[in-house]
Amino acid sequence: MEMKISLSCLGLLLLGAATVFAQTPTPENLRSNACVGQTGCGGCIAAGPDCGWCTQDKWDEDGKDRCDVLDNLRGAGCDTGNIINPDNFVQFIKNNPPKNKDVSGPAVQLSPQELDITLRPNKPVNFQLTFRLAEDYPVDLYYLMDLSFSMKDDKDKLAELGNLIAARMSNITKNFQLGFGSFVDKVAMPYVSTVPDKLRSPCTGCAAPYGFKNQLSLTEQTEQFAGRVRAAPVSGNLDAPEGGFDAIMQAVACEEEIGWREQSRKMLVFSTDSSFHYAGDGKLGGIVTPNDGQCHLDPTGEYTHSTLLDYPSISQIRSKLAEKKVNVIFAVTQDQLQTYGTLSSLIEGSTAGKLDNDSANIVDLIQQNYDLISSKVEMYSEGAENISVKFRSACRGNITRETSVCDGLKIGESVTFDITLEATQCPTDPAKRKRSFSIYPVALNEKLMINVDLLCECDCEKPANEIVNAVKCNKNGTLECGKCTCNTGHYGKYCECDGSSQLSADYEASCRRGNDTDVCSGLGQCVCGVCYCNARQRGSSQKYSGSHCQCDDFSCDYFDKQLCGGSSRGQCRCGQCACNPAYNGTACQCPVSQDSCMASNGEICNGKGVCDCGKCKCNLDTKYRGPTCEDCPTCPGKCNDNRACIQCKVFNTGTLTKEECDQNCRDVDVVDEVFESDGVKMCQFWDVDDCQFFFTYGYTSGNQLQLKAQRTKVCRKPVNPLWIILGVIAGIVLVGLALLVIWKVLTTIHDRREFAKFEQEQGKAKWDTGENPIYKQAISTFKNPTYKGSN
Repeated sequence: MEMKISLSCLGLLLLGAATVFAQTPTPENLRSNACVGQTGCGGCIAAGPDCGWCTQDKWDEDGKDRCDVLDNLRGAGCDTGNIINPDNFVQFIKNNPPKNKDVSGPAVQLSPQELDITLRPNKPVNFQLTFRLAEDYPVDLYYLMDLSFSMKDDKDKLAELGNLIAARMSNITKNFQLGFGSFVDKVAMPYVSTVPDKLRSPCTGCAAPYGFKNQLSLTEQTEQFAGRVRAAPVSGNLDAPEGGFDAIMQAVACEEEIGWREQSRKMLVFSTDSSFHYAGDGKLGGIVTPNDGQCHLDPTGEYTHSTLLDYPSISQIRSKLAEKKVNVIFAVTQDQLQTYGTLSSLIEGSTAGKLDNDSANIVDLIQQNYDLISSKVEMYSEGAENISVKFRSACRGNITRETSVCDGLKIGESVTFDITLEATQCPTDPAKRKRSFSIYPVALNEKLMINVDLLCECDCEKPANEIVNAVKCNKNGTLECGKCTCNTGHYGKYCECDGSSQLSADYEASCRRGNDTDVCSGLGQCVCGVCYCNARQRGSSQKYSGSHCQCDDFSCDYFDKQLCGGSSRGQCRCGQCACNPAYNGTACQCPVSQDSCMASNGEICNGKGVCDCGKCKCNLDTKYRGPTCEDCPTCPGKCNDNRACIQCKVFNTGTLTKEECDQNCRDVDVVDEVFESDGVKMCQFWDVDDCQFFFTYGYTSGNQLQLKAQRTKVCRKPVNPLWIILGVIAGIVLVGLALLVIWKVLTTIHDRREFAKFEQEQGKAKWDTGENPIYKQAISTFKNPTYKGSN
């Protein structure tokens, strides 16, 4: 018995959950509903932006879900005043507009500065953020230089160009500070020689090696820069990499010692011709304590923990630069450009540029990279855990796209970002539902602080609005948001069931249908003797029905993509369509009326067929077809049938008299032009005036014949005899000329062939062309064959 009681209580906990899946295909209107199945108001409003909770009294008595899509709740009769559907709310706490520095205060580049947002999970909220590049915005530029011996000529050139750097930057902003620091490496083997003489002077004219030294704190007296650079001695070390990371960490971490201002664009120019040591390299010198990222400068500005702490890692450098909002310009020689280019890609707000061997181009390099950094704004979010932050902007163009970066900005120009926030879920820890995060432009101290309050609980769920031991809950539970939360030992919608009672078996018996062994037909939960039916599909608001959940009111046939043809035709009841009086059929698809089968002559299907389900089925032994069996493709057809009527009605011609026309012909719509289309056929005939007329015929929605005639006829244009005569003459002339040309071509070809033949015969002649071949001399000579001479 106790086991049965436990199972019944478990059934209550599972009440409303969708545990049974429909086997039939689910149409579009039965798709998963994220709202259904939520047991509390807080979970309901967090399930989706369209979910609402109905607090209406007795709302769930007939199995309806308190949490559902808003349209479903309203359609089912829940009063708007009883629907809880909180919205996002944005309140501007601090919203000073962008401005330049003036007597009222410092420059403002980012607006707004602080927001309070009440954010509902899974419902995005939008607001705008504006950034404007202010004039004369403070700039702090700290020049950090490698003063190993190989950089001696660079130091000398920098001393010469120091005043030019200050002059060039003053053209950009009037609020400018300049400082200078130098570095070599850790004073330990194998980085520098520890031979006593080498420790004092590692090279000719060199000072003792050191890790980092602040030579000149940031100051507006920029004329001091050249003198401090000139006075700073070079030193030397053994290995190729330098201790630049130590120097960067100290130059950034020691804000007061270096002189960084809180509101300024902080620029650090890192100049070297070598690569860098990083975390782990200190072990070579026996230095194993990790870098702590803190400031360790003595009163003279020298780094005191150089031989006590390891080099910083790239991650530490990146984190410290982002924390202190410092931009870095890596000014390096050609052979190191690729290395530092890769490094700059890992550090937000940094760039790398090629430095000439003697640093002669340092001024142009600083200005070019400053322009590159200052003309670009990139927005980041910090601390937005479990909150999606998306940026969209048109920047300086007209097309809005998803981006957090805009470049090409000029002084005084503004860009606007459309920001979308969305929380995908409620934190399980209530303390994390109220928190703050920031949105900031890279390497600038200004930021937008956003205080978020996640709506994970309805007001009606708060203790002040609960009714403990409410009468509606039979004094056995707490009423909150219209629903009873039962005390231990009680269950049921209104806590009416006593878990300690011995009646659980009787409860289950009353939930069985006849001899069925399944409780609630296996499609619901038995609670205190009453079946509460499951949803047909997980996440669906459609449930099984009936006293024992034996009915499925959503598995009937569909017509026109609607269950039982829609509410105007019928309703699905326990798997069968109950049609309204005007319709019948398995899906209420057939109208009872035969009006749709009525032919134009008043007969059903023109007497050539039968009306079945509102459509004519024409007899196969006839030639008539069409929606009302009036079309006959092999018969003269409607064209011939209506020809005479069109002639008399529209053009006052034809064989019909006026009386016959009025008596036998239907009205004709006269239009400017007729066209053939689906269901509309075109007819054309010649009229007595040798002109063509056109008309169409088709059928209305009530299967009535509809005639449309074209207002104007198309007549043959009369031909001008003069043009015929001229055409004949021109034809004769052209034919004669063509014959003459052909004759001339043929004779020319023949003459050429004969001449070629003559030349060929002449070339074959064997006689001398200088002597007449038929000429004979007058003297003939004969010789006596028997003559033997005078001896």
